[in-house]
Amino acid sequence: MAFVAIYTVGRLKHPYDHSASREFFSVGNDVFRQATKSGHMIDAFSSDGISLPKEVTTGDGHPILTLTVWRNLESLYQFTYSGHHKQALRDRSKWMEQYKEKHLSYVLWWTEKLSEVSWEEAFKRYEDYIQNEASPFAFDFKNAFDEQGDSFVIK
Repeated sequence: MAFVAIYTVGRLKHPYDHSASREFFSVGNDVFRQATKSGHMIDAFSSDGISLPKEVTTGDGHPILTLTVWRNLESLYQFTYSGHHKQALRDRSKWMEQYKEKHLSYVLWWTEKLSEVSWEEAFKRYEDYIQNEASPFAFDFKNAFDEQGDSFVIK
């Protein structure tokens, strides 16, 4: 049975201790609790102590990264566009920096083993998507693939 991993990347407009950033983290805690309670999120990885790639550290904003693993693509999609997370997406302009250039805010991929999910793997998948666009190796919701590598439309 394969699982789907998602790596997200963005930049806070303000320093971590700014009131807007504190609000972001408060909302983020609510989102994380909802994800945990859903029963569909299998694992979440801490970004504490990881070496960040150059593209994450270059720029004005303060990096915000997440890496989680989910039971399947449909449950991740439903979670992303409902509840607390849906509201957070609507409010993101209050907290997150706008990128001047086109920016990929997340990447998805399938994995057979949780032990194969890592920050290094996430950075590699993200870079692959930027260089080569969507493929079964690295994709997004609009250009999704199923576990076998076939194009997939999420409903």
